Formats: sequence, structure tokens, C-alpha cells
Amino acid sequence: MSGGGDDYKREESVVLIVIVSLAALSLLSLIAAFAYYCYITRKVSRRLNSHQLPKRSSSPAPVPLPPPVIPPQGKESPSSNSASDGAAAGALVVGAERGVQLFGYRQLHAATGGFGRAHMVGQGSFGAVYRGVLPDGRKVAVKLMDRPGKQGEEEFEMEVELLSRLRSSHLLGLIGHCSEGGHRLLVYEFMANGCLQEHLYPNGGSCGGISKLDWPTRLRIALEAAKGLEYLHERVTPPVIHRDFKSSNILLDKDYHARVSDFGLAKLGSDKAGGHVSTRVLGTQGYVAPEYALTGHLTTKSDVYSYGVVLLELLTGRVPVDMKRPPGEGVLVNWALPMLTDREKVVQILDPSLEGQYSLKDAVQVAAIAAMCVQPEADYRPLMADVVQSLVPLVKNRSASKSCNPNVQASKPLD
Repeated sequence: MSGGGDDYKREESVVLIVIVSLAALSLLSLIAAFAYYCYITRKVSRRLNSHQLPKRSSSPAPVPLPPPVIPPQGKESPSSNSASDGAAAGALVVGAERGVQLFGYRQLHAATGGFGRAHMVGQGSFGAVYRGVLPDGRKVAVKLMDRPGKQGEEEFEMEVELLSRLRSSHLLGLIGHCSEGGHRLLVYEFMANGCLQEHLYPNGGSCGGISKLDWPTRLRIALEAAKGLEYLHERVTPPVIHRDFKSSNILLDKDYHARVSDFGLAKLGSDKAGGHVSTRVLGTQGYVAPEYALTGHLTTKSDVYSYGVVLLELLTGRVPVDMKRPPGEGVLVNWALPMLTDREKVVQILDPSLEGQYSLKDAVQVAAIAAMCVQPEADYRPLMADVVQSLVPLVKNRSASKSCNPNVQASKPLD
């Protein structure tokens, strides 16, 4: 009996040892698995960290304006103003700051006589403009921007960025700029005859003011302003939308050649056919396209509408909005549009100071162009290239007629 009991105890001991051994092995396996998991986790973590991008600065550098496309026709001469260069003129694209000077505030303060009132030549929405003379004798116009805060800074940077890169004889040239302390100044070519608005409305738009701009000069101004917009819309990629095209932003040199100016509100448009950019509505009452005012959708056709309003100003001698006029005549587009395509009524809306200077055929053609530009539906408006092509022969014919008969002036509209 005692022998059997010993065997039983030995079997129990063996079973216990086996169980303990298995438990120990299981525990060791768990520990090994956990250790391997921790090793793999640390290894993966180190690998990910080694491939992380460095953190961005809190104030990233601004994205530069994409350079405009250089058309294959060649470079445009800055002094070219011929009516035929609308199709052949190319864009001379320069890098930011190339050919643009950096001025000190004291230098411009001295050049403009301390920004005295006697030197002020204009007052815009973004600041006053002063006449100045640089030490080398060049006459310049200096815009002292007074729009405070972020918006003013954005407008300043946009104008410097655009005009540092774009070159056309139909855009106002930027000579340089100053951003010193809290001062922001832009230095432009000096345009001896100011802006178109001043010549259309000598008395500030009142009915008593009589413009001295004759018909041939108005036609040429219309063409050159159209070429400025054509350059922005169709010779630059992505296109530039002016967004504040109006008669006060068309400047005239000593020979009354026109330059488009003031790019503080300009916007880069969509490079897709028929595309738009959505933005807050800015601009001047009477010039803003209806679809842009309603939806904030901005396209190059928005500028075409504004151009049409300016063309109506050149035709009629009326400001875009004048609520002092009789009922129905306060808004220029609403009053003129129904008559622009009626040959008999076109003469009724023309500026009385133009009497005897135009042929009825030319006036009807210009009125038809204006009617297309101010169509309520953007899709029905022409491209600026089409406007230029329509105006070129009118300007050429009128110039040829004037040169052949320099002393002859008709006493009534010519048929």
C-alpha cells in the first residue's frame, strides 16, 4: 500500500512541475510578445518622425503672382500708340522689382513740396495724388495711400505686384514705390492732362459743364482704353480683372493718349473658359456689372460692362448716376440702352458739344458697341478683343479724314 502511495505522489509532482513549466513558458511568451510590440512601435514612430516635414512659419511668404504669358508677336514698345498695334503688341514681362525703384519717404516728401495742397492733382478713394519732380528732373505723380489696416496694405501690394510685372503702352507705368514705416506711396509716370472724368465734366458733372473733347479724340481714348483691358484680359495668364474701371481711372498724357490706371482692387481671374472667381463686391456705383453686384461672381465680362458705361459717358457726356435728372434718366445705362440700337434715337442721346463733329454712321456703330457691352447678361457681352477690332477702323477712318481736311468741320452730323 505504501509503495502505491509513493507512485501516486510522484505522478502528482510531475504533473505539477509540467503545469508550472507551461505557465512559466506562457508568461515568458507574453512578456516576449509585449517587448517585441514595444520595439516595433518605437521603431515605426522613429521612422515617421524622421520623415516629418518641418513646421511652417507662422507668417508664410506671399505667393508671387504667376508670370504673364509672353505672346509670340514680340515685345511691345512703351511709346507705341498706333491704332493697329492691338493685335500685334506683345507683353514685356519683367520680374517683380525689375525696373521699379525703391524710394525713401524723405525723398518723395521733398519731390512733392512736402505733399502740399499746391502740388495735389487728384483725390482718389485710396489717397491723394501729388505732382512731383525727382532729382533727375523727371516729372512724376505720387499717390500717398491713406487706407488704414489690412485692406490698404493688400491694395498697395496688389498694385506694386501687378505693375512691376506688366508692361503695356496702355497701362499707367509704375516708376517706383515706398513702404517705409507707416507710409505707403506709389510713384507713377506723370500724365499731364489728368483723368478722362475731368475733361468730360469740367464742372464736376453738372449740366452747365461743356466738354472740349472732340469726337476723334474721344474715339481714340475709347480705343486705347479698350486695348488696356484687352491686354489684362487676354494677354496675361491668368487674366487680370481690373474691378474698378471708370472714367476717373483713365489718365491722359499731354497728347491725350489714354492709359488705364489704379489697380488696387484688381483680381486674378479664372483661366478656365467661362470661369469666375467669387469675391466681395467692390467698385464704383454705376459701373458695377449687375451679375457681380448680385452674386459676387467676378469675370472679365464684369470689366466689359464697366467699359460699356465709360463708352456711354464718351457718347453722351453724362455721368453714370445722376438722380437730379428727370425721372427715368438718373441711371445712364437704363436711360440710354433702349435708344442705342435705334438709328433715329442715337442722335438724341449724343453729347450736344459733339454736334457737327461725327458721321451718323460712326455714331451708330459706337452706340451699338456700347449696347453690347452693357447687356444685363454677361454671356451676351463681347470680348475686349472684339471691341478693339470694331473700334480700330473707326479711328483709322476718322484720322485719315481729318488729315485730308484739317480745316473743314461739318456744320451738322454727317450721314
